[in-house]
Amino acid sequence: MLPVMLSRLFETLILPPGSVLVMFLLGTALLRWRRKLGRTLQVVAIVWLLLASMPCVGGMLLHSLQSYPALDPGKGNQGAQAIVVLSAGADVVASEYGAPVIGPTTMQRLRYAALLQRRTQLPMLVSGGVPRRNAPTLASMMQWTAKNELSAEAVWREERSADTRENARYSAELLKQNGVKKVLLVTSAWHMPRAIDCFRRAGIEAIAAPTGFRGEIFASWTSFVPHWNGLRDTCLAMHEWGGRVVYAVTN
Repeated sequence: MLPVMLSRLFETLILPPGSVLVMFLLGTALLRWRRKLGRTLQVVAIVWLLLASMPCVGGMLLHSLQSYPALDPGKGNQGAQAIVVLSAGADVVASEYGAPVIGPTTMQRLRYAALLQRRTQLPMLVSGGVPRRNAPTLASMMQWTAKNELSAEAVWREERSADTRENARYSAELLKQNGVKKVLLVTSAWHMPRAIDCFRRAGIEAIAAPTGFRGEIFASWTSFVPHWNGLRDTCLAMHEWGGRVVYAVTN
């Protein structure tokens, strides 16, 4: 529990707006003794917030991660024996449903996986552990949603994982038990490079089946106007690049 808490604290301090607030407060604290440095930090904090909030900046950062193209529908299953879908969070309150449900990014991935299953008739594995204490596993929610909302079937559930590396490790155990060595891997386009690498290290050959591509970087002049969408994309990209660095160092 402690490593997870420390990881989340570190992420909060590094990603905007947390890093902006820390930098601005540090600059304010230094004004009395190092006025020039303090003012500089305050200005940098504001400029960083403006840049991080621009959709074009977030778009460029996400595009830098989208190294795998969309799967060609005409190529069939390319020898894959199963479809693996990775989770990405849940709405654990979901008062309108009366129970926790998968979040929008998880739904986006699952919806595409259901389409692939209709095309290929391959069995599906859903992967995701508990998003919060006393909540059902993401995998169980994904399995229910696949069956009841998408007319698809998730044959296997991997319910122990808490991150991408564990998604791959525990999914690989299930897949190998069932004689599966090659899969179509479904996750967000910006998350695919790290996911592919984790599955390769776990001994599973994965064919990239990305979804949720970030669109044009410079769609219009509004791409340069700070907006919460831009801040969201910047945070997603920074989180993903940070994850890739951590995995590269610790593997």
